[in-house]
Amino acid sequence: MKERVQKFGRFLSGMVMPNIGAFIAWGFIAAFFIEAGWFPNATIAGMVGPMLQYLLPVLIGYTGGRVVGGQKGAVTGALATLGAIASTDSTMFIGAMICGPLGGWCIKKFDKAMEGRIPAGFEMVVNNFSVGIIGAILAVLAIFVIGPVCVSLTGILESGVDALVTNGLLPLTAVLVEPAKVLFLNNAINHGVFTPIGTEQAMEMGKSILFMIESNPGPGLGLLLAYCVAGKGETRSSAGAAAVIHFVGGIHEIYFPYVLMNPIVILGPMVGNICAIFTLSVLGGGLVAAASPGSIIAEMLMTPPGGYFANIAGIAVGCAVSFFLSAFLLKMFGKDASLEEAQAQVAASKAASKGQAIPAGTSVSAKDVRKIVFACDAGMGSSAMGATMVRNKLKDAGITDIEVIHYPVGEIPGDCQIVVTHHELSGRAAERAPQARIIPIKNFMGAPEYDVLVKELLESRKGEAPATAAVTAEEEKPAGEQPILLEKKNIVLNCKPVSPEEAIRAVGQRMVESGYVEEAYIQGMLDREASFSVAIGSHVAIPHGTEESRKAIKKTGLIVMTYPEGIEWGDETVRLVVGIASTGEDHLGILGKIVEVAETEEDTDQLVDNASVDQLYKLLNGLE
Repeated sequence: MKERVQKFGRFLSGMVMPNIGAFIAWGFIAAFFIEAGWFPNATIAGMVGPMLQYLLPVLIGYTGGRVVGGQKGAVTGALATLGAIASTDSTMFIGAMICGPLGGWCIKKFDKAMEGRIPAGFEMVVNNFSVGIIGAILAVLAIFVIGPVCVSLTGILESGVDALVTNGLLPLTAVLVEPAKVLFLNNAINHGVFTPIGTEQAMEMGKSILFMIESNPGPGLGLLLAYCVAGKGETRSSAGAAAVIHFVGGIHEIYFPYVLMNPIVILGPMVGNICAIFTLSVLGGGLVAAASPGSIIAEMLMTPPGGYFANIAGIAVGCAVSFFLSAFLLKMFGKDASLEEAQAQVAASKAASKGQAIPAGTSVSAKDVRKIVFACDAGMGSSAMGATMVRNKLKDAGITDIEVIHYPVGEIPGDCQIVVTHHELSGRAAERAPQARIIPIKNFMGAPEYDVLVKELLESRKGEAPATAAVTAEEEKPAGEQPILLEKKNIVLNCKPVSPEEAIRAVGQRMVESGYVEEAYIQGMLDREASFSVAIGSHVAIPHGTEESRKAIKKTGLIVMTYPEGIEWGDETVRLVVGIASTGEDHLGILGKIVEVAETEEDTDQLVDNASVDQLYKLLNGLE
């Protein structure tokens, strides 16, 4: 049950959190320029309604579709969301949270059904028309079904909140919210209910107390100050800095380990927040928009004119009550505990709430690694070859329970434990996969880090019984299904030395002439080289386009060109150039063969110096 709630919270968070900046922008514009704002301006205030009615729901629907179905799912989800918006004058946040993922799911199912059935050259036509047709159908469905259902559901939720407010029971929501925060389940409550309904209230009344139920930094501050007074050892000495980070920086997660060390102290923030919400209700406190992160700075920036006393009082009361109760509980029931262990618990809980593995360096060792991801810009060439090399090394070492896959850096899955990527992409990889250990490398062919990693994994598994093999997509294909992707006419030997740009253009032009790509793909290849070099080591370069330029690919194909005298390619010398255009995964077999025959500089040199067109044709197409 807990996992289901975490998954639900992860979906809501994945849709709303990336768009919090837009909510804040809406809040600023409303706070400053509406008739009751600081600097009334009718022209600027004219944006407030359209942002709330159209922009914010479409952003949520777009993001929800992207989470489920990638870029095509994003567009489909946005179209479906627009249908829900058109069905009513109410703000359609809940409708967006339904339509977005539904659009992504539908396009994902369609793509799977059509996999391998689209004639070569018609991929772009089918992709565009599928999004348009499915998006239009869902938009109409949303007008007549999803929209009206969401209006009814929103009405029920608003009635429930109104009932809590009318009967003075709203403070009791803290009984649910505070434990949920520590378990990283707060997003399901905060972004699923409070933010949508709070935004409606703010539009009507200029503010909403719902924005402060979860974001109020007072209760957490009180708990940390209590540890400063009544804590022991390491926890006492660290609590002061944690209090500053929590209160000023809005990083509420910093106090969660202090709760897990002594779970009974959760009563402090819980009762403190109950009192804070009661104070805000009595004094008429509230914010004009969601405060993210929940820091004192964000709370004050989102406070409407005339609301400072009420909001500061609510924060102060929450802090004071939490402080005195938490200090009492620590004195009476507090026990010595390890802050490090508690932080590991928090990391595990946070990773679980996101559907991710526990971060390396906390409670996961090398023996717990089950998925390694190689990531490059487009996920087409460099990462595929690196993945093949490590997969082979693991197999040679007898390690068969680790899945090794490749992805674009922007699409790294959340359940991997290790990400291997070019050092210039390591920052993006860490942002995309915060749960994973990042291994930066300078080239994907023969990186010394591979042997170190395999040795580490092998050492961690000594003495264990053999595990069930993890099967990759490439290994699932039966032998003999490798298509002929490298034509003899596209194997060019003994080319004269040129510049890297000229070599890329030569490869690209042959791709165009062979019907693999449109002219625009050549620029994508040059852009990829400008980002970082496609020379991957072992005297090999694999020019290919960026993720954005994949739309210019007509069908999968490869070009092989040899340069016996070598090309000075940045810090590398390149003698074998392999151009790639791929609509799927069919090219991986050839890349695997290249890895086998060009693992070292000596291997590549021997291949370039001795191979004929016929030999390369048979060798790389798997015919020999």
